[in-house]
Amino acid sequence: PAQLGPLPPVPLSDMDKEDALICFEEHIRTLEREEEEERERGRLRERRQQRKNREAFQAFLDELHESGRLHSMSTWMELYPSLSTDRRFANMLGQPGSTPLDLFKFYVEDLKARFHDEKKIIKDILKDRSFSVEINTTFEDFAHVISFDKRAATLDAGNIKLTFNSLLEKAEAREREREKEETRKLRRKEAAFKSMLRQAAPPLEPNTTWDEVRERFVNNIAFEQVTLESERIRLFREFLQVLETECQHFHAKAKKHAKKPKKHHHKRSASGSESGSDHPHRAAKRKKRNHSESAGSGASSSPDSEHSTRRSKRQKKKSKKKRHKSNSPESEAERKKEPSRPDEWEREKAPLRPEGRGHSPPRGARRERSGWDTSESEELSEGELERRRRTLLQQLGDQ
Repeated sequence: PAQLGPLPPVPLSDMDKEDALICFEEHIRTLEREEEEERERGRLRERRQQRKNREAFQAFLDELHESGRLHSMSTWMELYPSLSTDRRFANMLGQPGSTPLDLFKFYVEDLKARFHDEKKIIKDILKDRSFSVEINTTFEDFAHVISFDKRAATLDAGNIKLTFNSLLEKAEAREREREKEETRKLRRKEAAFKSMLRQAAPPLEPNTTWDEVRERFVNNIAFEQVTLESERIRLFREFLQVLETECQHFHAKAKKHAKKPKKHHHKRSASGSESGSDHPHRAAKRKKRNHSESAGSGASSSPDSEHSTRRSKRQKKKSKKKRHKSNSPESEAERKKEPSRPDEWEREKAPLRPEGRGHSPPRGARRERSGWDTSESEELSEGELERRRRTLLQQLGDQ
């Protein structure tokens, strides 16, 4: 059959409007599909370029690590001047995703994660080389020993430094422990040497010299343990100082014990003198108390007996107060002013007789002479005071 060629274009005016609209929609969809495909290809190209930029920056970090400029102890501030001048760093700027700082941090963290594995490798290398890190070992010697091994090619420089610091700290700890042990041994030797000096027979005196007593301790084990003669002399002098201090302390205690009996004797003598001076006063008080009791018994049938008993009680209280006051230092001064003989004391204390029978002394003078306690009379009523006054006048008239 004969092939049909392309149909000739039909004028738009001859086409049906519905067919023209369908053709237009199909053409627009085709154009949109082509545009979307082109846009997707552009995004893929952009992502591929961003990935290439990250890989290039990662390779740049590897180069820095191989050259020893980047290691597990590196910081961003240290390497930023070197990183910022490279084109691969500039290509990373402005693109989405991980930044150059993020990639740097991830890289350093991966190096730090390898520390424990690389530390084991370094220890194996040192063991094979029979090399141990001591307190005076330098990092250059340590790195020189490791560099001869092939396994050191993949090791991180920062991890090597960290391993050296760790081994050096252990060496310093061992050295400190050794020094402490030596100090303990030295103290034990010094204590044994001083114990030897303290147990010497005859005992050492504070004025003894080392040359005088040295031959006595030559064969002793504590003497042989202290090898330096200067240390022996030093310990001997320290022992003499302690011995002299103990002697001074002992003598000071002996003086204190010797002074104490003298003080007690002085106190006894003082108390004896006080009691002797109080003897006349006590006798006078006792005599006056007996006189008041006899006067009260004679007038028991009268209403004055009650007043006499109260008066005797008040005098007893006053005598007790005077006994307590006699022990105080103020009473000693008052005692000197009082008359020494009992008769004089009674003469001063005795109430004066009134001139006439119906004349009574003033109230203030009567209170002083009778020895009444005015503190109680103030609290009594006026009738009680009047009754007591009459009783006192009657007693004065009987005398």
